[in-house]
Amino acid sequence: MNAHVDVANLLPAWTQFRQLTDIAPIRDEAHYQRMVATLEALLEVAGSDESHPAMELVDVVGDLVEDFEASHHVLPQTHGRDALAFLMTQHGLRQGDLPELGSQGVVSEILSGKRELNVRQIRALGERFGVSAATFL
Repeated sequence: MNAHVDVANLLPAWTQFRQLTDIAPIRDEAHYQRMVATLEALLEVAGSDESHPAMELVDVVGDLVEDFEASHHVLPQTHGRDALAFLMTQHGLRQGDLPELGSQGVVSEILSGKRELNVRQIRALGERFGVSAATFL
Protein backbone atom coordinates (compact mmCIF):
# COMPACT_ATOMS: atom_id res chain seq x y z
CA MET A 1 0.00 0.00 0.00
CA ASN A 2 1.47 3.30 -1.02
CA ALA A 3 -1.03 5.79 0.40
CA HIS A 4 -0.04 9.40 0.58
CA VAL A 5 -0.40 11.05 3.96
CA ASP A 6 -0.57 14.82 3.93
CA VAL A 7 1.50 15.39 7.07
CA ALA A 8 1.54 19.14 6.53
CA ASN A 9 -2.25 19.23 7.11
CA LEU A 10 -2.39 16.30 9.52
CA LEU A 11 -0.13 17.75 12.22
CA PRO A 12 -2.03 21.04 12.71
CA ALA A 13 -5.32 19.11 12.80
CA TRP A 14 -3.86 16.68 15.36
CA THR A 15 -2.55 19.55 17.50
CA GLN A 16 -5.97 21.20 17.53
CA PHE A 17 -7.74 17.89 18.26
CA ARG A 18 -5.30 17.11 21.08
CA GLN A 19 -5.80 20.56 22.64
CA LEU A 20 -9.59 20.25 22.47
CA THR A 21 -9.85 16.69 23.76
CA ASP A 22 -6.70 15.76 25.69
CA ILE A 23 -6.88 12.42 23.83
CA ALA A 24 -3.37 11.02 23.54
CA PRO A 25 -1.32 8.19 25.04
CA ILE A 26 -1.77 8.34 28.81
CA ARG A 27 1.42 9.19 30.66
CA ASP A 28 0.32 9.74 34.29
CA GLU A 29 -2.49 9.10 36.77
CA ALA A 30 -4.04 12.58 36.36
CA HIS A 31 -4.31 12.13 32.60
CA TYR A 32 -5.71 8.63 33.17
CA GLN A 33 -8.48 10.07 35.36
CA ARG A 34 -9.33 12.63 32.67
CA MET A 35 -9.47 9.92 30.01
CA VAL A 36 -11.74 7.74 32.16
CA ALA A 37 -14.06 10.74 32.58
CA THR A 38 -13.94 11.32 28.81
CA LEU A 39 -14.76 7.67 28.17
CA GLU A 40 -17.71 7.79 30.56
CA ALA A 41 -19.01 10.99 28.92
CA LEU A 42 -18.75 9.45 25.45
CA LEU A 43 -20.57 6.32 26.59
CA GLU A 44 -23.30 8.43 28.15
CA VAL A 45 -23.82 10.27 24.86
CA ALA A 46 -23.69 7.15 22.66
CA GLY A 47 -25.68 4.89 24.96
CA SER A 48 -25.99 1.44 23.44
CA ASP A 49 -26.13 2.76 19.86
CA GLU A 50 -23.17 1.02 18.21
CA SER A 51 -23.62 3.19 15.10
CA HIS A 52 -23.33 6.47 17.04
CA PRO A 53 -20.35 8.56 15.84
CA ALA A 54 -19.02 8.74 19.41
CA MET A 55 -18.42 4.98 19.39
CA GLU A 56 -15.26 5.38 17.30
CA LEU A 57 -13.89 7.69 19.99
CA VAL A 58 -15.06 5.21 22.64
CA ASP A 59 -12.88 2.60 20.94
CA VAL A 60 -9.84 4.89 20.78
CA VAL A 61 -10.14 6.25 24.33
CA GLY A 62 -11.03 2.79 25.65
CA ASP A 63 -7.84 1.38 24.12
CA LEU A 64 -5.75 4.17 25.67
CA VAL A 65 -7.31 3.55 29.10
CA GLU A 66 -6.88 -0.21 28.76
CA ASP A 67 -3.21 0.15 27.79
CA PHE A 68 -2.52 2.39 30.78
CA GLU A 69 -4.38 0.08 33.17
CA ALA A 70 -2.51 -2.97 31.88
CA SER A 71 0.83 -1.42 32.79
CA HIS A 72 -0.08 0.68 35.83
CA HIS A 73 -3.12 -0.90 37.50
CA VAL A 74 -2.16 -4.55 37.49
CA LEU A 75 -4.67 -6.63 39.40
CA PRO A 76 -3.49 -9.52 41.53
CA GLN A 77 -4.01 -12.95 40.04
CA THR A 78 -7.16 -14.47 41.51
CA HIS A 79 -9.43 -17.44 40.96
CA GLY A 80 -13.06 -17.35 39.94
CA ARG A 81 -13.95 -18.60 43.41
CA ASP A 82 -12.35 -15.47 44.91
CA ALA A 83 -14.52 -13.24 42.74
CA LEU A 84 -17.55 -15.32 43.66
CA ALA A 85 -16.80 -15.06 47.38
CA PHE A 86 -16.31 -11.30 47.08
CA LEU A 87 -19.58 -10.81 45.19
CA MET A 88 -21.46 -13.02 47.61
CA THR A 89 -20.24 -10.85 50.48
CA GLN A 90 -21.08 -7.64 48.63
CA HIS A 91 -24.61 -8.87 47.92
CA GLY A 92 -25.19 -10.50 51.31
CA LEU A 93 -25.65 -13.96 49.79
CA ARG A 94 -25.26 -17.36 51.42
CA GLN A 95 -24.20 -20.54 49.64
CA GLY A 96 -27.83 -21.64 49.40
CA ASP A 97 -28.76 -18.41 47.60
CA LEU A 98 -27.10 -19.46 44.33
CA PRO A 99 -29.34 -22.12 42.76
CA GLU A 100 -27.76 -21.42 39.36
CA LEU A 101 -24.60 -23.10 40.67
CA GLY A 102 -26.29 -26.09 42.24
CA SER A 103 -26.88 -27.16 45.80
CA GLN A 104 -25.32 -25.52 48.84
CA GLY A 105 -22.83 -28.40 48.85
CA VAL A 106 -21.74 -27.65 45.28
CA VAL A 107 -21.25 -23.98 46.13
CA SER A 108 -19.23 -24.97 49.19
CA GLU A 109 -16.98 -27.19 47.06
CA ILE A 110 -16.47 -24.37 44.54
CA LEU A 111 -15.56 -21.87 47.26
CA SER A 112 -13.15 -24.30 48.93
CA GLY A 113 -11.40 -25.08 45.63
CA LYS A 114 -12.53 -28.72 45.54
CA ARG A 115 -14.62 -28.08 42.42
CA GLU A 116 -14.11 -25.76 39.44
CA LEU A 117 -16.83 -23.58 37.96
CA ASN A 118 -18.12 -24.92 34.65
CA VAL A 119 -19.02 -22.86 31.58
CA ARG A 120 -22.77 -22.86 32.36
CA GLN A 121 -22.14 -21.68 35.92
CA ILE A 122 -19.71 -18.99 34.77
CA ARG A 123 -22.25 -17.60 32.30
CA ALA A 124 -25.01 -17.68 34.91
CA LEU A 125 -22.84 -15.83 37.45
CA GLY A 126 -21.89 -13.18 34.90
CA GLU A 127 -25.56 -12.56 34.17
CA ARG A 128 -26.61 -12.61 37.83
CA PHE A 129 -23.98 -10.13 38.97
CA GLY A 130 -23.85 -8.05 35.77
CA VAL A 131 -20.14 -8.62 35.22
CA SER A 132 -18.08 -10.18 32.49
CA ALA A 133 -17.98 -13.97 32.58
CA ALA A 134 -14.17 -13.57 32.48
CA THR A 135 -14.41 -12.44 36.12
CA PHE A 136 -14.92 -16.06 37.10
CA LEU A 137 -12.16 -17.66 35.03
